[in-house]
Parts: sequence; C-alpha cells; structure tokens
Amino acid sequence: MSEPIHADAEQDERRELHSYLNGAGFALILTLVPFALVHWHVLSHSALLIGIGVCALVQICVHFRFFLHISFSHQREDLQLILFSALLLGIMVAGTVWIMTSLAQRMGMT
Repeated sequence: MSEPIHADAEQDERRELHSYLNGAGFALILTLVPFALVHWHVLSHSALLIGIGVCALVQICVHFRFFLHISFSHQREDLQLILFSALLLGIMVAGTVWIMTSLAQRMGMT
C-alpha cells in the first residue's frame, strides 16, 4: 500500500528537479544572449536596448514559472505576491536613483 505513494512522491521530485533544471537553462540562455549581443555589436544601439529589455522581461517570466512556481492562472494570492514584489523593487530602484542623483549634484557632476 505504501509503494504507490512512494512512487508518486519520487515522480513529483523528479518533475520538480526537471522544472528547476529547465528554468536554470532558460535563465542562463537569457543571460548570455544580451552579453553576446553587446560583445559582438550585432544590433544598433536602440535595437540592442530593446533586445536586452525583452530578454529581461522573458527572464522574469521564467523565474516566476520555474523557480517561484507561479502559474499564470490568475490566482489572487499570486497577484498579490507579484504586486508586493514590484512595489518593493520600485521603492528600492527609486531610492537608489534619488541617492545617486543627490550625490552627483553635491559633487558637482551635473
């Protein structure tokens, strides 16, 4: 009787490991592509920025799906988690820009 339960748990672990490995592979590719585009000067400046931005957005989706296990099935808890994370990131980025701008002004760089 305990044999099917053990087999199901082992299959779930294997499925989760494959999910993490697939996510790591996609994340690595989405990290290396922008580096390669910048290194080999393949695109113009504006196309390069758009390409890097697209890779960043796709990588966010990969992290949500494969590492955080957040599906896109419109669950309220997942939406709250995403919005709270976006709020914290926004506060950190805005604070960093504010501090760096203030330092640049005080040092007479602008």
